[in-house]
Amino acid sequence: MTGKANILVVANRTALSVGLQAALRARLESGPARFTLLVPLGRSPDAERTAQHIASSLCAAGLEVSGQAADIDPLHAVLEVWNPAEFDEIIVSTLPAATSRWMRSGLPRRVEQRTGALVRHVEVREVPAFASSRQRAHTMV
Repeated sequence: MTGKANILVVANRTALSVGLQAALRARLESGPARFTLLVPLGRSPDAERTAQHIASSLCAAGLEVSGQAADIDPLHAVLEVWNPAEFDEIIVSTLPAATSRWMRSGLPRRVEQRTGALVRHVEVREVPAFASSRQRAHTMV
């Protein structure tokens, strides 16, 4: 592959986690990439500001990330933006299976089935307190 790969990343409560950052850095070991972070918080101005803040934090950590808020249903969010001409693969970041609604619904498998894309699953064990409280506040709006 020439140039940078375009990776769609779907994350909510895990978006600012060390685990997701580590997974994105590990992906860069396969070659240069830019990431589009899709945060399923809805489409309010507050949700968009939150998505931009998260992306800015990841950029400050040395990653090339743009962010956008999306439909609160993560599968619908992916299907609305997925374009195989634009993205090379998808990373779905979740909480551990025992506590993750996304895993209970089979989200990574469903995304793969609906898009035909290469889907990588990242399970994150820790969630930054700031991220989880700020994102929860926006989902209640």
